[in-house]
Amino acid sequence: MPSIITHAAVPLALWCAADRGRIPPRLLAAGVVAAMLPDADVLAFALHIPYADAFGHRGASHSLLFACVLAVLAAVLAFFGSRRPWSAPPCQPRLASTVQAAAFVFVCAASHPLLDALTSGGLGVALAWPWSDHRFFAPWRPIRVSPFAPQFFSARGLATLLSELRWVWLPLAGAVIAWKLIHPAPAAPRDLS
Repeated sequence: MPSIITHAAVPLALWCAADRGRIPPRLLAAGVVAAMLPDADVLAFALHIPYADAFGHRGASHSLLFACVLAVLAAVLAFFGSRRPWSAPPCQPRLASTVQAAAFVFVCAASHPLLDALTSGGLGVALAWPWSDHRFFAPWRPIRVSPFAPQFFSARGLATLLSELRWVWLPLAGAVIAWKLIHPAPAAPRDLS
């Protein structure tokens, strides 16, 4: 797995690429949580659930179904959560803001197993769970697998962070900059009085 820090890169990049105010802070926070949440399955080790089990590390919580469940939860919270939907600028219709919240959270949650599939170790990710227990890896795996917590602050942990910088953070930063150059922010209306 990439480090828990790097899983936040996708929601942060989407937020940076979006027009100002398009992704409110509460939705950004939900996206960051959704991107990191699949790794809560490391608790399976403490519960003596085998790594290769459907509920072991990189199992069910790394599936596209799990990302869909989080997206539905985000949609429900966006629709019923407050008088003004927590995912929308004031002028955006409620249904559009609900769809935006669901789509954003789905992409953020699905980015987690996709990044994990690009790592150099582990058992792969159960993207198709519960329909298949097969663990998938990407054909190209440039990201070093992150050591677990006790070894994270070691030479191996530093090598992992440098690998993530090279293969995740810098490409996403480049993509955001390119997007902003191609699609500049709309100009603020001028006050003609």
